[in-house]
Amino acid sequence: MSAPHLRDRYLQDSINTASPARLLIMLYDRLILDLMHGEEAFRNDDRVLANEKITHAQEIVLELRVTLDLEAWDGAPGLASLYGFVLTELIGANIQRDADRVAGCRALLEPLRDAWRDAASAST
Repeated sequence: MSAPHLRDRYLQDSINTASPARLLIMLYDRLILDLMHGEEAFRNDDRVLANEKITHAQEIVLELRVTLDLEAWDGAPGLASLYGFVLTELIGANIQRDADRVAGCRALLEPLRDAWRDAASAST
């Protein structure tokens, strides 16, 4: 079995066996990574890579928004609004090739990712 195949299998197994809290953190980690790489690609004038990373980040934000249970807690509607804002910003950033807008989105999402990570750690 080749190394890339083993890595892919390991990643898939990690996803399949992760708890819901761990899956959420994995999504946020990938989202932040995509935003970092997209921002860097815009700054390096690599439009193809930037588009790929920002588009993937948009897909993650959309998934987070769609799967959010608005009835689960009082803060859910506010979080949904934040996801909507970030999605709009990422679309605009991708169209205008604006690394600063991507950085702004990352600045909004990193503390949220850290809070989810802390909450998950406290519950285990």
